[in-house]
Amino acid sequence: MARQSLKALFDMIGLCTLIFWSWIKFFLPASKKSLDGEIVLITGAGSGIGRLMSINFAKQGSTLVLWDINKEGNDETAEQIKQLGGKAHSYVVDVTKKEDVYRVAKQVTQEVGDVTILVNNAGVVAGKKLLDCPDELIERTMDVNVMAVFWTIKAFLPTMINNNRGHLVTIGSIAGSCGCPGLVEYCASKFAAVGLHESLMLEMDIQKVTGVHTTLVQPYFIDTGMFDGVKVGIIPMLEQKYVAKKVVDAVQSNQKVLCLPKAMYVFPYLKSWMSVDAFMRLTYLVGGGTFMEDFVGRQKMNF
Repeated sequence: MARQSLKALFDMIGLCTLIFWSWIKFFLPASKKSLDGEIVLITGAGSGIGRLMSINFAKQGSTLVLWDINKEGNDETAEQIKQLGGKAHSYVVDVTKKEDVYRVAKQVTQEVGDVTILVNNAGVVAGKKLLDCPDELIERTMDVNVMAVFWTIKAFLPTMINNNRGHLVTIGSIAGSCGCPGLVEYCASKFAAVGLHESLMLEMDIQKVTGVHTTLVQPYFIDTGMFDGVKVGIIPMLEQKYVAKKVVDAVQSNQKVLCLPKAMYVFPYLKSWMSVDAFMRLTYLVGGGTFMEDFVGRQKMNF
């Protein structure tokens, strides 16, 4: 009994130490690993932050594998990288079809090599109230934002584990921790993606997979066109270049969670202890009740 009590005490001390150092590291610049020679696969690379992240990884010396259903946009990203002296390989992939994902994944391994960094970036949004949202748009959002993440991870993670080298990046959203009216299907998909990422991270930790790192990105609205017409309230939209740079920085420093802007770290914490009514009022105070009133979105969806 005494031994169990002593172990519990040491466990608590260890936990408190981890919490203390996490706060210290939050405010300190992190050391960065080299990305030279990495093979980075990015879904939704044909536009937006997918394109910008691809370019930023290429500038670090990585070889890019670009996946998008939009061939024209994807090839344009590849050409921009090659003009900078980088290496890029463009593949047309419908990430909602697991057979397509598994087939092209094998092709990538044969033609380029083992993917060492996987960035699940592809995403879509319907932007309609739930009862006004056609079933097919709900299914599309879930297929692109969640199911595709399962398929790509299952395609590439086994090799990462065998090589004890890799990095999984999930481009989620703060909408994966806090709900928003007019974004029911999108929030549901991002909640699922966050749960997938966090649970998988714990699975790999229990299995002592030390060489494969994970980064969960939870940004606010980004000015990619995907959320055109959104009333952003008191917090301005994030610039694409800023987000793309921060994601690459987070990968280089093995940062486990990246919320943008930093104020987004606070909202899940407040939600954990505030009453439901109080948090709803807070959501409305920051503009959450009217975000989607004039939503237009990107008319042509790329994923």
